[in-house]
Amino acid sequence: MTDALFLTSAEVDDLAEPADYVAVVRDAYRQIGEGAPAEPRTKLFNRDPPGMFTTYAALLPETGAMGGYTYSAGFGAGDAWFMTPLFDAESGEPLALLDGASMNPFKTGAAGAVAVDALARADATEIAVIGSGAQARGQLATTATVREFEAVRVFSPTAEHREAFAESFDDRLDADVSAVGSASEALAGADVVITATTASEPVIDDGDVEPGTHVTAMGQYHPKKNELPPELVARATYVPDLRARAAQDAGSFLAAVEAGLIDEDHVAADLGEVVAGDHPGRTSDDEVTVFDSGGSGVETVAAAHMLYERASEAGRGQTIAFAPASEALTGE
Repeated sequence: MTDALFLTSAEVDDLAEPADYVAVVRDAYRQIGEGAPAEPRTKLFNRDPPGMFTTYAALLPETGAMGGYTYSAGFGAGDAWFMTPLFDAESGEPLALLDGASMNPFKTGAAGAVAVDALARADATEIAVIGSGAQARGQLATTATVREFEAVRVFSPTAEHREAFAESFDDRLDADVSAVGSASEALAGADVVITATTASEPVIDDGDVEPGTHVTAMGQYHPKKNELPPELVARATYVPDLRARAAQDAGSFLAAVEAGLIDEDHVAADLGEVVAGDHPGRTSDDEVTVFDSGGSGVETVAAAHMLYERASEAGRGQTIAFAPASEALTGE
C-alpha cells in the first residue's frame, strides 16, 4: 500500500499567488518544448442529460510529476467537477488527488501569462479583457505579473458584471481599470487582448486589432467555440498551447481553415517551442501574435505539484491508501 494526499479546494486556494503559478507553468512549458510528453484533451459527450466528460494529461520529468485533469460538466447536476490525480514521475506512485476547481482560473491564466511574456511587445502598457467571469479574472491576475500595465479596459455584455470586475481589479492593480461599453472601445489602443468567453461567434472584430497586438484567446476548447475572427487568425503568428490541439478542437483555428484562409500548417509553433527557444515567437513590433489556450495537462500538473508540495509542508489534507497492482490485481 502507498499513501497519497487528498486535498480540497479550500485547502489549497491560499497557497500560491498568481506569480507563483506563472513561474511553475513557464518551466513546465519549457520542459514540453524540450520533449516532455503531453496530449490534448479527450472529450466524451452525453446527449441526455447533456454533458461532457473530459481528460487530459502531461508528464513533467524535471518537476518529477505527471497527471492531469478528469472533469465532468453538465449532466444532471448542471455543474462542473474537477479531479486532479498527481503521480510521481520517477516511482510512478500516486502522490495526491486534488479538487482542482479553485486552482483552475490561475493555472489556465498562467499559461496565458507565459504566452504574453513570450509573445507580447516588451513595451505593452494597455490591455483589453473581453469577458468578466472567473477565467477572465484568472487571466488578468496572472498576466498583470508579467507586464506593468497602465490601463486595463474590460467589456462583457452585462454592465453590472464588467463594472464589478473593474472595481475589483482597480483596487488590486496599479493600473487604471475601467469598464467600457463595447469590445471596440476596449481594444482601442490595446497592446494585449484577452478573450475569456464561451462564445461560438467572434467577440472582437479583426479591424480593431492593431498591428503589434498580442491576443490570448482562452475559450477555444471545442470546434464550435470561436472567439476570434478567421481573418485575425490568418494574419497572425499563431501559437497554440499544444500543436496537436489546433486541428482537434481550436474553434477559431478550425473556422479559419474552413473559410479557406489557412491550412493546418499555419501553426507557427506551440508555446513550449517558444519558451524553450526553438521558435522566436514575435519577430517585429508590427507583428500580430495569437496564443490559443484551450487548456492542457501541462499547466495542470505544474500547478497541482506546486500546491501538493506546499500543502505537504503546511500539514494540510488527509491521506488515502492505494494498493499496488502487484497486490490487488489478482483476479480472485
